Amino acid sequence: MIAVPDRASRPDLWPSDPDRARALQDRLAPEVRVEPLDAGAVGLAVGLDVSYAPGEDRLVAAAVVLSLPDLEVVEAATADAAPAFPYVPGLFAFRELPPLLEAIGRLSVEPDVFVCDGFGLAHPRRFGLACHLGWLLDRPTIGVGKSPFVGRSDEPGSARGSRAPLVSDEGDEVGCALRTRTGVRPVYVSVGHRADLEGAVDLVLRLTPRYRLPETVRAADHLSRERLKDLAAAEDRA
Repeated sequence: MIAVPDRASRPDLWPSDPDRARALQDRLAPEVRVEPLDAGAVGLAVGLDVSYAPGEDRLVAAAVVLSLPDLEVVEAATADAAPAFPYVPGLFAFRELPPLLEAIGRLSVEPDVFVCDGFGLAHPRRFGLACHLGWLLDRPTIGVGKSPFVGRSDEPGSARGSRAPLVSDEGDEVGCALRTRTGVRPVYVSVGHRADLEGAVDLVLRLTPRYRLPETVRAADHLSRERLKDLAAAEDRA
């Protein structure tokens, strides 16, 4: 199984108060490392996603490892839990990372890159879920969002592979809008940890041969939803 570092269980890294959680993000943000990511050398990428039951009293976190370039599922794991942190935009990591780490810890293969359904540096405090996870694991991590959370971008060109900078209100480039399918609305890519934007964009394009979203995220989303259905069905039978 993947060894989750001991610091991931430190109580001081999981405050229950939103103000303290924001302060922690501010404190850890300078520790994010931007490093070259060779997308062509990635052999295994894990997609991460979380789905919520109606009423949001239960969530399922899923981790699905895909091989590249064939994008076949190598291994998958889930973890279900009751949310232990309030629903606060910008603080989803404190709500979703504990079950995601549990799912990751159930994997036996070691992925080269973690692909999060969410953001990294494209975050108000430059420490989104992808940054937080990457920092905890000290592994290459990127974020792919369906819509921008912070910043603004011009519309990229209509062809697949076109991109436009995602710029924060302070004028910093925090990611990019990337067209993964010709004529289809873009996704928003940002660095999490131990990766760079060029490598992240290259990897996302390798993970989107047919659809708008990366196959890693699509697989994790499907698995988490199916697990929720199984849990609901088991409760109905009980």
